[in-house]
Amino acid sequence: MAVQQLKESDASLNEEQKIVNRIYSAVMQQTLAPMTKLSEATICESFGVGRMKARRALLLLASQGIVELRSNRGAFVASPTKSDADEVFEARIHIEPSLTAQVAERIGTSGLKALTDHIDREKAARHADNRQEVIRLSGEFHVLVATVSGNGFLTRTLRELVTRTSLIVAMFGSGKSSCCREDEHERILEAIRERDAGRASDLAREHLEHIRMDLDFKKTHKTEPDLVSLLRSD
Repeated sequence: MAVQQLKESDASLNEEQKIVNRIYSAVMQQTLAPMTKLSEATICESFGVGRMKARRALLLLASQGIVELRSNRGAFVASPTKSDADEVFEARIHIEPSLTAQVAERIGTSGLKALTDHIDREKAARHADNRQEVIRLSGEFHVLVATVSGNGFLTRTLRELVTRTSLIVAMFGSGKSSCCREDEHERILEAIRERDAGRASDLAREHLEHIRMDLDFKKTHKTEPDLVSLLRSD
């Protein structure tokens, strides 16, 4: 009986994580706009789950800052303000330049290969004009830099900050800022490969400043009209 209960619990968690991952991916790709309502009924229909699993998935997303739960109104994709954007970029500028410098000093062969392979995927996505994939990979590059540092706490922190940045860019981004500028990740990687910690740090800071400079806080946006089709698994 206990084993069966554990299996059922694992299956439930897997279904909830599948919902979390899909919504996270849509946010990272900027296909799920800030302020989009995420009703439990829509999630149930999209993923073929019951309301309890949909509710738990929304709670997990809220704990990560991806979703806002509003009393008597339901769940919505988080809608950051200019003040939120300032705080997120301030945090990233405090963390990422020094982290990138540390990676340049300490990176091993496997970490360098992971970053190189990732840049190759970014180039391939750009060559194929796959905008959604370019956006996703652009955000994940920053998380990967934290990952190869070996610091799990910073990796989790960067993942949350990058997700919040994706929401900020989806809300306030101009055409230029929908994803990272074309060659800047490659230049950061080059500095890391050359173990030039100072240059890697400077390039990381400049890169974040460029993303922030490209934001337009007067911009308006539209929500996704066909939420079921967007969330439904392939």
